[in-house]
Amino acid sequence: MLSPERLALPDYEYLAQRHVLTYMEDAVCQLLENREDISQYGIARFFTEYFNSVCQGTHILFREFSFIQATPHNRASFLRAFWRCFRTVGKNGDLLTMKEYHCLLQLLCPDFPLELTQKAARIVLMDDAMDCLMSFSDFLFAFQIQFYYSEFLDSVAAIYQDLLSGKNPNTVIVPTSSSGQHRQRQVLGEASMEGVEASLFYQCLENLCDRHKYSCPPPALVKEVLSNVQRLTFYGFLVALSKHHGINQALGALPDKGDLMHDPAMDEELERLVVRSRLHWTSRQHRAKQPGAFGFQRRDKPEALERVPSASVPTLYPYRWEPRE
Repeated sequence: MLSPERLALPDYEYLAQRHVLTYMEDAVCQLLENREDISQYGIARFFTEYFNSVCQGTHILFREFSFIQATPHNRASFLRAFWRCFRTVGKNGDLLTMKEYHCLLQLLCPDFPLELTQKAARIVLMDDAMDCLMSFSDFLFAFQIQFYYSEFLDSVAAIYQDLLSGKNPNTVIVPTSSSGQHRQRQVLGEASMEGVEASLFYQCLENLCDRHKYSCPPPALVKEVLSNVQRLTFYGFLVALSKHHGINQALGALPDKGDLMHDPAMDEELERLVVRSRLHWTSRQHRAKQPGAFGFQRRDKPEALERVPSASVPTLYPYRWEPRE
């Protein structure tokens, strides 16, 4: 059944808003690359299972970074997958460095850029050394803001720098990735300054949200963040965004901080995996007691099968194509 939102938009606007053409292009590319395997059970089944994986959010696993960041849905799916895979890091109370978190990200996306991980770590660590330890929840919520709103934050960094230097905010040019990175490096050493006037900063961000071509936090929530202070620094603003309950809910990728370590569906799946492992070991042990074809008895170490991995991987959709080289 079509939603009222769908009926209110022209076809081309709806397709662009939902990034349907992005997924169609990716599906066709994978279809062509795997046409010999797909021919065994049909193109219709391939498209059905591809878009099922998109709906379930498993389509981003082990894909290249350019695809992971291509749509808001892909970004939210990657955040959710990262949380579900490595939730036990936080559950166990482990503290990791920025480089260690980056290694975890690379397990899901081999070419994930180090710079994004560094920017997320700076939100947590501020002026502290970048090799300091961080809790999973602190890093995750900072990473969520930096990753999902990366283009928006590049523009915010440019606006902040212009306000500090006394330039007219209305003349701010939305930066390219390279100029945005340059400007952001300029504001890194300004944590000790008083920052900029919050009301003027909000006016600039409101104009930015009106003309944005990428995801940005809801303007009403940004106003709420800035209404509680008179002045603030750039990283003070990022910290406030990462800790704001409403922004996390609006993004919709992660649970509330109090529920971050709870995932009943994943816990149930892990329990099933553990039970299957034990049954498999019991079966192997029973067979090993009987003389084998080679006239010797196998001795398996039960403790190897009793280990549960520290990183729990979400259940993958049964049908998944290998990433493109």
